[in-house]
Amino acid sequence: MAIRVMLVDDQVLLRTGFRMVLAAQPDMEVVAEAGDGAEAIEVLRSTAVDVVLMDVRMPRLDGVEATRRICASTDPPKVLILTTFDLDEYAFSGLKAGASGFMLKDVPPGELLSAIRSVHSGDAVVAPSTTRRLLDRFSPMLPSGRKEPRHKRVEKLTEREREVMLLVAQGLSNGEIAGRLVLSEATVKTHVGRILTKLGLRDRVQVVVLAYETGLVRAGGGTG
Repeated sequence: MAIRVMLVDDQVLLRTGFRMVLAAQPDMEVVAEAGDGAEAIEVLRSTAVDVVLMDVRMPRLDGVEATRRICASTDPPKVLILTTFDLDEYAFSGLKAGASGFMLKDVPPGELLSAIRSVHSGDAVVAPSTTRRLLDRFSPMLPSGRKEPRHKRVEKLTEREREVMLLVAQGLSNGEIAGRLVLSEATVKTHVGRILTKLGLRDRVQVVVLAYETGLVRAGGGTG
């Protein structure tokens, strides 16, 4: 079954370009479009969508607030934020609002398609470099690092799961974590899945945010 994609952007030409790229894929279908966040929310009430490609700067209702409202709904689609502006504030706000990824609009088509498939499968698409840069900048505003986690849910994790969580929080991919811990990539994926279930989180982006908010990871990638 094709991945049902919705395009949300106030620029018609950009939506047309994205639609052409996606239409050429046998496993994707553009089922809806909207010119701003408010229209997107309205359309989603009557249209089944798997992945929303969401712009940030739009009239009436911006992409961050639209993402927050969409992700707070029952059984929401995944949201992948696409923006022209490489600003940390947009990425951080979007991820906190519930987006599963953040990418620039000038990303090569192949990477965009890969990101859509990854988000649809339940993964997150924030490059490790972006993750580290974001959290190195914003973590001083979050609680300072402590030796013991302040979030009760984290205590449910095994020692190995907590080890994997810390590496996820530092922006490492499953492959990089596998190399670091001398595990198979499939085993790492299993650990990540268990972490998400135990912590009640949607994807690895939320793992990253939780790790910083609880002080498990500090600015600069250090662990608490």
